[in-house]
Amino acid sequence: MGSPVGSVAFLDRFSALEDPRQGWKVLYPLDEIVLLVLCAVLSGADDFVEIARWGRMRLSFLRRLRPYRHGIPSHDTLNDVFNLLDAEQFQGCFLAWVEGLRDHVAGEEVIALDGKTSRRTGDRRRGREPLHLVSAWASRQRLVLGQEAVAGASNEIAAIPALLQKLALAGALVTIDAIGCQQAIAAAIVDKGGDYLLAVKANQPALLDDLKVFFDDAYERDRLDICETTDGDHGRIEVRRHWVCTDIAWLARMHPWKNLACIAMVEARREIDGKAATSRRYYIASAPLDARRLAAAVRAHWTIENRLHWVMDVVFHDDLCRLRTGHAPRNMAAIRHIALNLVKQAKGNDSLKVRRKMAAWSPDYLELLLRGTA
Repeated sequence: MGSPVGSVAFLDRFSALEDPRQGWKVLYPLDEIVLLVLCAVLSGADDFVEIARWGRMRLSFLRRLRPYRHGIPSHDTLNDVFNLLDAEQFQGCFLAWVEGLRDHVAGEEVIALDGKTSRRTGDRRRGREPLHLVSAWASRQRLVLGQEAVAGASNEIAAIPALLQKLALAGALVTIDAIGCQQAIAAAIVDKGGDYLLAVKANQPALLDDLKVFFDDAYERDRLDICETTDGDHGRIEVRRHWVCTDIAWLARMHPWKNLACIAMVEARREIDGKAATSRRYYIASAPLDARRLAAAVRAHWTIENRLHWVMDVVFHDDLCRLRTGHAPRNMAAIRHIALNLVKQAKGNDSLKVRRKMAAWSPDYLELLLRGTA
């Protein structure tokens, strides 16, 4: 990629990205294309037609940062380039960039892993499955740390270890729903210096049965550390009680999970419009959690749903994306995650939707977003 006119940390991290085009045919430098796409997405563009149109309208702004001697490429050129860009290499650049955003100050970070499908990226006629990404979300810093593509939700077990190997996990508590409750995944987290908190469901039947028998005993529950929390809004009241047991030598002998340190149960009683329902969830962890830490970690895990997946659909219109060929779906998913990280790092009380509109309205604000100083 070319040399910068003005330093932008994002582009500096992507300088190692290889241009897949034949050099003698290149009219539009790769760094200019990537910068154009990111700026347009930050400003509300959802597809390559809108990105190209935005670029022509904001060419003077883009020339603050790169020469753009030949102007703005067509939407077909943008599509072709993002189809060809190596998705694994693009992901590597993303990981290097986001690691520079993370702060490693004291305080436990909960890293939640969960999958999401971009429904309209599939093509049944050509046998192409929709793009399904397993993402890693740092709940305290509200950052997307990385993503791994798989062919459908049922294949997340293969994607999770690959994503874990790319992440810095030292000192973090990694939370995964039941699909990640596998001994190999637990060991991989511990081997990278992290701790795990895994939901236990029917895919581990023997372990689940033992947990149910233990926590069904009222005498045992009365001896355990317990924490109760209450939430209520829109006519809903939910009371959650969290029990944790760290005296589990008896269980560790039967279920050899690496560094197994505690087991837990969360009982949720939900009342909606006067009708009540109760459910129980079970967990294992390699960290000796108390009930309050467990409650905080379980709550932090679910922020990946409402602060990442929901935002990608509602604010970034991820489910409307129709890219279906080459590497474009994965590469554009990474661009949207970069944009989300930049928008979330901005200070102030404005919503994410308003911040994107501010980027569209004000070139100065957009530049502050790019430089991470908004």
